Amino acid sequence: MKNYKNIFLAIFVFSTFFTACTNGFEEINTNNNNPESVAPQFLLTNVLSVSSDLNAYDQGFRQSNYLAQFSASIEFERIDRYEMGSNSGYWNAIFGLLSDIESIQNSETTNSAYNAVGDIMKSYLFSQLTDLWNDVPYTQAIGAIDGVFSPKYDTQESIYTDSETGILATLKNAVATLENNNAIIEGDVLFNGDLSKWIKFSNSLQVRYLMRISKRLSDFSDLQALADSGNLMQSNNDNAVLPYLSTSPNQFPLFNAASGINNEHTMTITVEEILKSWNDPRMAVLYKPTNATANTTAEFHGLLNGQSSNSIAASGVDLNNISLFGTIFRDTPNGVDAQYMQYSETQFALAEAVAKGFISGDVNTYYQNGIAASFAYYNTEIPADYFTRTAVALDGSNDDITKIMTQKWLSLISVGHEAWFNIRRTGIPNLVAGPDNFNQDRYPVRYLYPESEQASNNANYKEAAENIGGDNINSKGWWEKD
Repeated sequence: MKNYKNIFLAIFVFSTFFTACTNGFEEINTNNNNPESVAPQFLLTNVLSVSSDLNAYDQGFRQSNYLAQFSASIEFERIDRYEMGSNSGYWNAIFGLLSDIESIQNSETTNSAYNAVGDIMKSYLFSQLTDLWNDVPYTQAIGAIDGVFSPKYDTQESIYTDSETGILATLKNAVATLENNNAIIEGDVLFNGDLSKWIKFSNSLQVRYLMRISKRLSDFSDLQALADSGNLMQSNNDNAVLPYLSTSPNQFPLFNAASGINNEHTMTITVEEILKSWNDPRMAVLYKPTNATANTTAEFHGLLNGQSSNSIAASGVDLNNISLFGTIFRDTPNGVDAQYMQYSETQFALAEAVAKGFISGDVNTYYQNGIAASFAYYNTEIPADYFTRTAVALDGSNDDITKIMTQKWLSLISVGHEAWFNIRRTGIPNLVAGPDNFNQDRYPVRYLYPESEQASNNANYKEAAENIGGDNINSKGWWEKD
């Protein structure tokens, strides 16, 4: 992953503004060697590198992995006990990235492909906003350019479904623009300018979001058309991921993090029970054997989520007998990617859609494709009998949805908040709040609105908070309400 923030800092630090009363003022005080605006390719690189890194590490590994119970904290990470806060740093970062995309699309040197790619990334970022906070500024979100400094909040329903401005419509229009498009884009560190992969990504995002709002849909013809199109992600070669690099400063951040941060991310009992029920070899890739393992068969043990350090100590848990995250996360600087979306996610989504009768297709094919892709992504061989194991095989019963969604859950480890979104939508896996949680044993569904919104956009903030049922972590969004 390449961080280009320093490039932009250098551009602007050396821009100097002089004032003087003299003839030829503009000519004298214009430095033709310093640009007044940043070219689209540099902005695109920044948007992709920064947003993917945030999604993978700050939001995925360090936050959502607790909410999805991939990680359990031993003391300091209170999000494991549902002390959520506002996550305002991510809110502000998203709006900054949206502003960069607006600059790409308003640039004199932009083209139709840049604009379409910008719309795809806008849609992704806005989905993050609404799925993390519920109703959010959307149509006026970056209106400061036009003098709108107190943007209204749009409903989550309209953000997704408005026929002209909604996320789904925007993604569909972006695909139409990119088809048969010969424009060239540079600075594309995600797909190296391959517009066909941007089309597959955009279509696959539509599958993600159609399933996200599936409780509110009665017509799945768009989903069927996408499934039949042959223009979704076709393999792991189409994954929307940015590799971290072996060299500084583009390494996976956990590689250089303090040992305390690493030790705060232990395997959970949830992971242990599920992966052992599958006898799944991915366990040894995603997690390490316990430190108590010595010259014997490797052992993996998880910790109960949502405990205070006092509770852990009182229960007599030996932390040396609890597994930490695997070497790909900690001991290898480029062992993992910054992920937006994998091919496996799309396959699991289509498997769920078939199992629920939303679309036609072969549920087993989609399901097994998703599992195989996840194994391949982690360079792990699938056991010969894996698909016939009772805990894994689909049998046409009501358990099929649970099996599909649980396999999908595992595949979403560290993919931002996607696992959390799916748990909120389906209740699978059935996660139980830890004994020392701060939310009265309820599973949280959002972050609080940032304090800055209360200070600078108070009227719209109050209206939005009232519309969603209160600015608290239990106010469900439109797509997840029963």
